[in-house]
Amino acid sequence: MSEKSNMARREFLGQGTKLVAAAAAMGSIKNAQASTDKTRIALIGTGSRGSETWGRRLLQQLPDHIEMVGLCDINPKRVKYAQGYIGTNAPLYQAKDFEKMIQETKPDTVIITTPDCFHAQYVVRTLELGCNAMSEKPLATESEQCQKLLDAEIRTGKTVTTTFNARHSAYAEEIKKFILSGEMGRIISAEYHEYLDIDHGASYFRRWHGKARYSGSLLVHKASHHFDQMNWWLDAEPVEVHAFGKVDFYGKNNAFRGRNCRSCPFTSKCKFYWDITQSKRMVDLYVNNEDADGYLRDGCVWDNDIDTYDSMTVEVKYNSGVILAYTLNAYAPYEGQSIHFNGENGRLDIRNFQRQAWDVEYDTELRYSKSFGKSRSWTLKEGEGEHGGADAKLKRLLFVPGETDPLSKLAGSRAGVMSSLIGIAARKSIQTGERVKIADLVNIPLKWKW
Repeated sequence: MSEKSNMARREFLGQGTKLVAAAAAMGSIKNAQASTDKTRIALIGTGSRGSETWGRRLLQQLPDHIEMVGLCDINPKRVKYAQGYIGTNAPLYQAKDFEKMIQETKPDTVIITTPDCFHAQYVVRTLELGCNAMSEKPLATESEQCQKLLDAEIRTGKTVTTTFNARHSAYAEEIKKFILSGEMGRIISAEYHEYLDIDHGASYFRRWHGKARYSGSLLVHKASHHFDQMNWWLDAEPVEVHAFGKVDFYGKNNAFRGRNCRSCPFTSKCKFYWDITQSKRMVDLYVNNEDADGYLRDGCVWDNDIDTYDSMTVEVKYNSGVILAYTLNAYAPYEGQSIHFNGENGRLDIRNFQRQAWDVEYDTELRYSKSFGKSRSWTLKEGEGEHGGADAKLKRLLFVPGETDPLSKLAGSRAGVMSSLIGIAARKSIQTGERVKIADLVNIPLKWKW
């Protein structure tokens, strides 16, 4: 039995892009407007993101629009806890009974929040069973998964939605509006620098994300947000990728290591020791259920098996002619993004830091510097709620009839696949040292159906 199959058994132990974006948005809105009845939702994957964002908060925020009809997870103890945490009487199923859940509960839409490497297979089976699929990013972790997913959507006539909440943040919307204004003129190049601090960054290497076979690496799991934002901002699609990456901070790069933090003999001298027992939520969701699947949520960041890059640089060439320089470092002393667009009339700089070393109140800062003429700058306040209010806005667009989407923020399968493919191509480029063409990874169906 393959390692990935073994993981599945234990749980994981757990034509133009404007037309495409508009079609995706119209398809999602059309589904929402078709009826004023509640959307019947089934959820596969009841970990932190599933039980919170797409479980408890979804029902709290949109009780008049959502009916939870089924919960499914490979861990029977965790799905039972999630049922109470979410506040639903929806029946419970184990992952091996996923098809049974669909047949018995008859959902309109299945929300997929499993570990990344399983997203595509659940999307495909959901479509084949006659339901629409809604998946957390990344939509896929391998190019073969992308192909199967695209083919299944065409074959079944059902709809795939990728829940790119990063499009819905205040700064992302502001950037999109500014680019659409045309003030910069033609965009020639762009830069995107992501900084994960030693709190947030380290958390990925404690979890399954630190193993690329499960997450596709941070180039797929985390960076798919950023690649999608750039694809959406530029209204363009990638054609070629070149990248460098290495594991040069976490993993093998330490003199000592343990199995997990609770059992580690080096807690007194490890700066990355994390006491999971201080979080009731983490204990209830993971610690109390780990005997059912073996998953340790407080894994060691120095695990020798960690192969997810912690330092990476990516170059992307777009079909519009724009070239992108992207970097991600997962061990910075501060957290945020530095984003830049170079246009024929000037340069737009965005400084968006969530946690920073400067003793100032957090605002997103934007500056437009004209090549000829006076420059100007302005700031944005982060919204309230999950991810600065982005999650709530996404949910309303997905499930509330009559909500409009003038910026085409809703994302379908094509957007999901394109963002995943940049990360997949980058990983392949790192492994081979070669430039990778997107067209060599997947055949985009000529007849696109939403």
